[in-house]
Amino acid sequence: MGKHYLLQLYGVDYDKLDNESYLRNLIEIAAETSGATVIQTISKKFDPHGVTAVSLLSESHISIHTWPETREAAVDIFTCGKCDPKIGCDVMIQQLEPQLHTLSYIER
Repeated sequence: MGKHYLLQLYGVDYDKLDNESYLRNLIEIAAETSGATVIQTISKKFDPHGVTAVSLLSESHISIHTWPETREAAVDIFTCGKCDPKIGCDVMIQQLEPQLHTLSYIER
């Protein structure tokens, strides 16, 4: 069916994790770099901090949930077809510059 990556990021800059427009743009870039087609992106900025952003893809979805107060984020990328979601994970790691991360893969 598809490829599903779960990325946990630790020790990320607070300002990046609390910037809604930056994160919306970042997940769209990660999706497109993976070879996916973004249909629509929605997001929610929480008070006092935190962001959730989700892009609906022709090939499935990509999402990020952030906890700036603990400098953590969770990313979920699921695609079918010829996309390579691992490339999107690499983009997220490169741009968010975590001190530590874990990456899990599920063949679906």
